[in-house]
Amino acid sequence: MATAVSANRLELLQIADAVAREKVIDRQIVIAAMEDAIQKAARSRYGSETNIKAEINPKTGEIRLARLREVVETIETPAAEITVEEARERNPDAGLGDFISEPLPPLDFGRIAAQSAKQVTVQKAREAERERQYEEFKDRIGDVVNGVVKRVEYGNVVVDLGRAESVIRRDELIPREMYRPGDRVRAYVYDVRSEQRGPQIFLSRTNPQFMAKLFAQEVPEIYDGIIEIKSVARDPGSRAKIAVISSDSAIDPVGACVGMRGSRVQAVVNELQGEKIDIIPWSPDAASFIVNALQPAEVVKVVLDEDAERIEVVVPDDQLSLAIGRRGQNVRLASQLTGWDIDILTEQEESERRQKEFLERTEMFMEALDVDEVVGQLLTSEGFSSVEEVAYVVIDEIAGIEGFDEETAEEIQLRAREHLQRVEEEMQARRRELGVEDALAEVPGITAAMMVALGENEVKTLEDLAGCASDDLIGWYERVDGETKHFAGFLDGFDLSREEAEAIVMAARLKAGWVTEEDLAAQAAAEAEAAEAGEEGEMPDEMAGEMANAGDGEEGETAPVAPE
Repeated sequence: MATAVSANRLELLQIADAVAREKVIDRQIVIAAMEDAIQKAARSRYGSETNIKAEINPKTGEIRLARLREVVETIETPAAEITVEEARERNPDAGLGDFISEPLPPLDFGRIAAQSAKQVTVQKAREAERERQYEEFKDRIGDVVNGVVKRVEYGNVVVDLGRAESVIRRDELIPREMYRPGDRVRAYVYDVRSEQRGPQIFLSRTNPQFMAKLFAQEVPEIYDGIIEIKSVARDPGSRAKIAVISSDSAIDPVGACVGMRGSRVQAVVNELQGEKIDIIPWSPDAASFIVNALQPAEVVKVVLDEDAERIEVVVPDDQLSLAIGRRGQNVRLASQLTGWDIDILTEQEESERRQKEFLERTEMFMEALDVDEVVGQLLTSEGFSSVEEVAYVVIDEIAGIEGFDEETAEEIQLRAREHLQRVEEEMQARRRELGVEDALAEVPGITAAMMVALGENEVKTLEDLAGCASDDLIGWYERVDGETKHFAGFLDGFDLSREEAEAIVMAARLKAGWVTEEDLAAQAAAEAEAAEAGEEGEMPDEMAGEMANAGDGEEGETAPVAPE
């Protein structure tokens, strides 16, 4: 009998060791799971209200069972509680809330109890395995892993990583890529989630960072931090652009990534099923960077709109299709790489637009100043773009135009001022009709035309203006469906900068009594102090609270590789 008991004990430890090895979890976790299982089986034998504790000796495999009873004043559950007097008979130091342990005889498990114990052990071991997998992979997001294809389900590839299973969803596979069970695959870990059915590890072969990680593996200078990958844009399986910069002027970032005879970049191309890669030198100057990103197309001229992050690029007529690329691929990737919206015009289109603007300005001067076409054309040619410029510029600048004399210049300037006066009177009449109060005119930077625009948007009092945010006045930009979209403000078309809009709002709050000169001085001092510390200026907490209560709403070369 003793031999049988020893064999059972030995078998218990062997099972624990085998499960721990198979599931790659700690042996102690398996033994703890077995103890839980034995406790559950013992409760079914002695009663569910009984508090059973089971211990397995990790060296001998011996099982010890004990009943724990809590020390209480009045017994309500005899199987789980004991009075203070009884407890102190067994342990003189026992006090209320302590537990008294009473040994129980070894339990002869029946078939049902043994089956139940097995299920508990298996469940605990599975939970421990899932926890181990999650802890192992949750910090590996952003890594490239190698695995073997286990099966393919509805286009999704299940990959065995050795100690865990992962999945590459169909939309994360490179187009036309086919895998069969047993194939080796390399992919990028982009998400790890802990779910009821266990940790879910998601891989991708289309993620732009997959390409960046592949370059880091192939190019030692990237791994060492000498060359930095600033951005990546991909059309998976077709074409990609990658922007790089070197912190060492002696190392050419493009050449280092290409490698001797293209060996380094070709290794990445082969892994990505022949995806063609353009390597672009990154530049802090947006215009230079965008010109580089559009290569191999030549660029004649660029015009930037920094607020909208939009750039207008002028290319020779014969370069338009090259700049746009097949199905817009080249300009789309350049836009993704740089983060700017790119509009491409040919030289002919830009010339036609300039001519149209010339004609519109000429007609404006002819109508406003009551002059003939020649005079309007001369003013436009000299760079005048508005009647205000003509009215208040130094008179010598008008008199210096070929064919003009001082008397002509004075007459033109007089007509310009009379026109502005008429417009001002019309605007004042209109804003009174809208019910815009006179106090708005006292706010620095506000004109009669602005008051009309504000009145049309129901901003009619000093309080209304003080309650606006700068975005309400000049509008704002948002990324919608991958494109930067402009949402109009009340004063769109008045060419106000954000700083000017903020100054108008703060001046209105000052006049409305929402803030004081001392508040503004404190804010300026705080911003100056933060700027000296090299940080972005922030208002002190007290000041921020007061302002919130005030109603603030709120050289480029491209290295294309992989032959066409």
